[in-house]
Amino acid sequence: MSSWEISSSSCNQEMKLPLSPQLVEDNASQPCRKNVGEVEEKSKDIIKCTAEKLSVDEVSQLVISPVCGAVSLFVGTTRNNFEGKKVISLEYEAYIPMVENEIRKICTDIRQKWPVKHIAVFHRLGLVPVSEASIIIAVSAAHRAASLAAVSYAIDTLKAKVPIWKKEIYEESSSWKRNKECFWATSD
Repeated sequence: MSSWEISSSSCNQEMKLPLSPQLVEDNASQPCRKNVGEVEEKSKDIIKCTAEKLSVDEVSQLVISPVCGAVSLFVGTTRNNFEGKKVISLEYEAYIPMVENEIRKICTDIRQKWPVKHIAVFHRLGLVPVSEASIIIAVSAAHRAASLAAVSYAIDTLKAKVPIWKKEIYEESSSWKRNKECFWATSD
């Protein structure tokens, strides 16, 4: 099973979800601290494709920042039905270098449109059973409007431009699905 991750952060520290107010204060005094009371934290884009099960907690923790008051998430999961057919699982395939390039462009677009701090886009490849996450997008920003708009833009643009192929596996058959939002899709 392979996975890849890109981080443009110069502070390579693991972020933990605080369990108490004391831990929040301790987290703020990590190596990214510039001066007393002033936190310098570089923005980061974290992109990962993996065959491993995705964790909402892991992805949301990656974008948490003491300078942000909002973390917005989109979690896309496998549903158990499609057009009256029972879905057993989904299967995703991708050409990783192209996926990476397109997601980087989306992150750049987001940063030009909204004042966001961190962006994480995790996509699962291979088989994804019913109720498990296929994609998790997390964005942090000072205010909710920017993070909510950025997450919505990220999933809509990803579905339209990023070459990730989906196969729906039904109880009695399977079929590769064209994404209706893809700019290269033609109408039937």
